[in-house]
Amino acid sequence: MRAARLIRMALLVQSSPGLTADALARELDVSRRTVIRDARALQEAGVPIRAERGRAGGYHLAPGHRTRLTTLHPTEAETLYLSGLPTALRDLGLSDAADTARLKLSATLLPSLRAAAESSVRRFHLDAPAWFREPSAPELLPELARAVWSDRTVEITYARPGRDDTVTRLLQPYGLVLKAGVWYVVGRVPDGPGGAWRTYRVDRVTALSPTGDEPFVRDPGFDLTGYWRANAEAFARTLLRTTATLRLTERGLARLPAVADPAGAAEALASASGPDADGRVTVALPVESEEVAFAQLSELGADMEVLAPEGLRERFRAHARDLAALYGVAGQR
Repeated sequence: MRAARLIRMALLVQSSPGLTADALARELDVSRRTVIRDARALQEAGVPIRAERGRAGGYHLAPGHRTRLTTLHPTEAETLYLSGLPTALRDLGLSDAADTARLKLSATLLPSLRAAAESSVRRFHLDAPAWFREPSAPELLPELARAVWSDRTVEITYARPGRDDTVTRLLQPYGLVLKAGVWYVVGRVPDGPGGAWRTYRVDRVTALSPTGDEPFVRDPGFDLTGYWRANAEAFARTLLRTTATLRLTERGLARLPAVADPAGAAEALASASGPDADGRVTVALPVESEEVAFAQLSELGADMEVLAPEGLRERFRAHARDLAALYGVAGQR
C-alpha cells in the first residue's frame, strides 16, 4: 500500500511540479504529515524530490529527472486501455488522438508489460449507452469540448425541459460528464447569482458561440468528479417538474422503478398508500413532462391507471380508444 502511494506521489510531482503538501494530501487521501514523511522516504530511495518555498514553491523533482513507465506492475499496465470509453472518445472527436497516444505509450513499455496492456483489449470492452437507445452524439458536443479544453466562455441557447421556450446563458464550461449515454456540461454562469454553477444536457443546447478572445480563469479548487457526485441526484430531481398521480396493481408497483426515472420512482414508492378495495395503491410520481411520462408509463399497461393530471389521463384514454379500434374491441369505456 505505501509503496504504491510513494510511486503515485513521485508521478504526481513529475506531472504537476509545484504541488503543495496540502494538494498532495488531497490527491493521495492522506494527512499533510504523511506527505512530508513520504517525501523523505522518496529522497532516501534515491528519488531527487525537494520542497521549495515561495509563490513558485511546492514539491519538484530535480531538473531532467523522469520516472520511467517501465516500472509499471503488470496489473497496472492491463488497466491502461480501460481508461477511456470508445464511444465517448468518438463523440468528442478524439478517437484518432487516443489511438495514437496508446501506440506511443505502448512503445515505451517493456515487452512483457506491453503484452499485459494489450491483453485487456481482447478481454474487456466498455459500452456506456443503454440498450435499445440509438447512440448519437449531440451535434454541438465537439465544439463544446473544444471550449472546455481551451477554457473559453461560450454563449449557449438551451431548450428548457418541460417547456416550449429556450434560454440564453453565458457559460464558463468546466467539464463534460457522460452519464448512461447522455452528455452533460458542468460550468459556471458568470452573470448568475454568486457565479452560480449549473449543469446542462448537451443534447438540449441548440446554439453555441464563443465569446471574447481570452480564456476564463478556472477556479483551482473545482473538482469535477466531486461536484458531479455531490450534485447528480439533485440535478436529476430538478428535471422532474410535473407530478403524476397513479393507481397501481402490485405488479405495476414492482415494475415502476424499471420504467420511471430512478429519483422519481424512489419518491413514488415512498409515497405509496395502502392497498384499496381492489388491491391497488396510489402513488405520486415526479416526472419530467406529460409527454415523457406517457412514453414511460405506457409499458405498465393495465397495471397502471393515471388519476392526474387530466392531460396525461386523456392521453391514455385516447391511446386506449385507438387500441380498441385497431383490435376491434367492443364496449370500451
